[in-house]
Amino acid sequence: MAEPQAWPAHVDVLIVGGGPVGGALALALEGCGLSVAVAEARLQPGSDARALAVSHASQTALADWQLWPAAQATAINTVHVSQQGCMGRVKLTAADLDLPALGYVLPYAALAQRVHARLAALPRPTHYLTGARVSALQTLEGYAAVRIAHAAGEALLTARLVVLAEGGQLLQAAGLAQAEHDYAQQALVAEVQADRPPQGVAYERFANDGPIALLPKGSGYAVVWTRPGPDPLAAAQMTDSDFLAALQARLGDRAGRFTAVGPRASFPLRLKWAKGHHARRVAVVGNAAQTLHPVAGQGFNLGLRDALALARVIRATPAEQLGEAAMLARYAELRKTDSLVTVGFTDSLIRLFGVDDPLLRTVRATGFMALDNLPPLRRDFAARMVFGTR
Repeated sequence: MAEPQAWPAHVDVLIVGGGPVGGALALALEGCGLSVAVAEARLQPGSDARALAVSHASQTALADWQLWPAAQATAINTVHVSQQGCMGRVKLTAADLDLPALGYVLPYAALAQRVHARLAALPRPTHYLTGARVSALQTLEGYAAVRIAHAAGEALLTARLVVLAEGGQLLQAAGLAQAEHDYAQQALVAEVQADRPPQGVAYERFANDGPIALLPKGSGYAVVWTRPGPDPLAAAQMTDSDFLAALQARLGDRAGRFTAVGPRASFPLRLKWAKGHHARRVAVVGNAAQTLHPVAGQGFNLGLRDALALARVIRATPAEQLGEAAMLARYAELRKTDSLVTVGFTDSLIRLFGVDDPLLRTVRATGFMALDNLPPLRRDFAARMVFGTR
């Protein structure tokens, strides 16, 4: 990777964050004739142990950019949604949309490594710098100026357009406010084995004390269990046998009997969103635009749709007009509805299923049965999960 001194003093587009979303944007701009720089704070790709839920639409885009590690992906053909203690469920299938799969489960680390390798191999005029932290951002009428701190020294770089894919702390410098809601919850993640293979079925179980996602991953499942914080069960510290018993009690035997669990980790859950997708000379995508609760598995897919939309706008804009107000307004308009609907839907699920009330449980069960028994409604719902709101 280049050092700051080897970078040009000016580029057309600077992308802050070389993770899956920022890296995908850089690759989507390959060959368009623009000079692009990617500043990634990590020296090496992230080794995050979490699994990504990748929609079919996102998988197609990643494959187009040669980013899809097929050998490490597990297909989701069916999504089974239910709530504990009530009748009624919804089954979404790939056949509903005539697709090979609704989505896939992919180790985050596998995708991050593929993105890193592709970015490192890109020829000029794309520049990729790891271990690079943008320490200052100033936006002016004709360009944006950033200061990049690196082990080899500091560099000052100007760009027509700065894209924040990570680095939410730079939103304030860009003039964008960020809102935040603390769910007072934590996501407990682990991998479990069962006495029968997953067969491409993912489960979303709204248990009485927090939703559980059970995602097929190889021969077992990736578990994302939303726990209150502090957790009265102390599920992260349970013995393996107690943990499996608690999980079984909430999921029943629909996935079989759980036989083993791997290491567990937890992280706090907050909703964060930038109050706008752009500011002067700045566009916002991915985690810098919004960080969602994992309940519906939409965070990465929403961020990737940001990158796709921005890439289309950049490619359709003359270089001298990049970062101008009209160009940024076009991008923001493209993302407004999808972002509002997806953020609102995800947040409403937590609020709707977070109330343990008998009457509300009945209302939710009725909704499940209606959705399951009305094919047009079910297909529309599945399409929004796969393709977003268009």
